[in-house]
Amino acid sequence: MNDMRAPVFGLVTPEDWYRIPLRPRERMEASVAALVKRQFGGVDDQPVLRRKAEEQLLGAADAGIEQGGVVLYLSFLEAGGIPLSASLLVCRIFEKFDSLDAVVALAGSGEVGPVELPAAGPAARLLRRERPKQSRKLGTEFDDTIVEYFVPVPDRDEVLLLTFSTPLEPIAEAMVGLFDAVAGTLRWHRAEETEETEESAR
Repeated sequence: MNDMRAPVFGLVTPEDWYRIPLRPRERMEASVAALVKRQFGGVDDQPVLRRKAEEQLLGAADAGIEQGGVVLYLSFLEAGGIPLSASLLVCRIFEKFDSLDAVVALAGSGEVGPVELPAAGPAARLLRRERPKQSRKLGTEFDDTIVEYFVPVPDRDEVLLLTFSTPLEPIAEAMVGLFDAVAGTLRWHRAEETEETEESAR
């Protein structure tokens, strides 16, 4: 298939999720700068915190790029004044999966099974829990809850990987429900139908 006709994907995320496009780098950096400006709007006496926040965001974005990410979403949802931390990294895997076993081999341990996304079709869903290195350093007692969706890109030897993550183990079940709902909005379009909120699967 000609790249100009490659399918694009669209996702519907909660209003308080901030979207950071990871490519090209100039666009990513501009998006991070806009987020920092929004978060510190009206606050001029916290230059150290502001700089640290920007460094952390750029670090998260760079980590996503290293994994083949094309877009990163960060949650700024709150409930009762408590931040509901979560992220979604969308990556491209240039490989065709002929069976669920192939996905399991790639994904490693966890609860895995086939799912049917309402608009995007068949996919594999993996639920796992792990304690990231940074959490271990900080002595955090909770594991991150991670939900991954491996979704074949139509007519291409490529898979779209949606990786949702939250460190909020006490409310992990509710967050997983939210992740599944967002994944359920995934849809494909022809390239000429692309909207600003959609990312090319090329």
